[in-house]
Amino acid sequence: MKIIIYFFLVILAIIAIVPFYLVMVNASWPSFDIVSGLKLVPGTSFLENYFALIEHADIWRSFFNSVFISIACVILTCYFATLAGYGFAKYRLKGGKVLFSIVLASMMLPSQLSIIGFYFLNLRLGLLNTFYPLILPSIANASAVFFLQGMIKDTISDSYIEAARIEGAGEFRIFHSIAIPLVSPGIATIGILNFVNSWNSYMTPLIILSDEKKFTMPILISVVKGVYLSNYGAMYMAIFISVIPIIIIYCFLSRYIINGLTIGGIK
Repeated sequence: MKIIIYFFLVILAIIAIVPFYLVMVNASWPSFDIVSGLKLVPGTSFLENYFALIEHADIWRSFFNSVFISIACVILTCYFATLAGYGFAKYRLKGGKVLFSIVLASMMLPSQLSIIGFYFLNLRLGLLNTFYPLILPSIANASAVFFLQGMIKDTISDSYIEAARIEGAGEFRIFHSIAIPLVSPGIATIGILNFVNSWNSYMTPLIILSDEKKFTMPILISVVKGVYLSNYGAMYMAIFISVIPIIIIYCFLSRYIINGLTIGGIK
């Protein structure tokens, strides 16, 4: 039985890895060879495609723009979602259930419905063509709050909190010293998901940013697609560069996801 399970796991791993591998392979072949058929081994035009890309597109400026925005979104989302989830899970707030229901209801509204109002709000605030509209909304991430609220409620025993209060710890000390370490696997999960979501965000940066120097990677890739309509090697090179941070962030944080929580331990 274990052999069958491992066999299917290997198949799933191959299916997940193959698209990334093909992107890397295609980034090393000339455009003519790419359209002529499927390539399974790397070619010799990697540097040629790279120099063709950077000649007409400031790929690394957009790369670091996306890195800055994504990291800022992850930090704000993880901290404030954990803080809000902790409050909903461990405090008996007057009207807390109503507030939490509002949080859940906000998850049911597609973001596309509010995009016009979001644009005019930033227009009146003078925030268009800045990174603030792309970063600040991550403070109120309803799905992250919902996820971490359930995790905190099921993971952190009230006995931990009561013992810390008896020892004289303040509420923020309890939150930072007890809550955050115990739910770190959940925070890592939210961090990965939000990094990928922020990195791949296309529509919001498209309507907010107009300065080419502030473009993010998805916007730049769409520009490259227009400029290099027949140069598929340059297009694949841009895509290859764009997936590198996602792979790195997953490799860095995935160990926190697979680590189990230490539940219990209360005498």
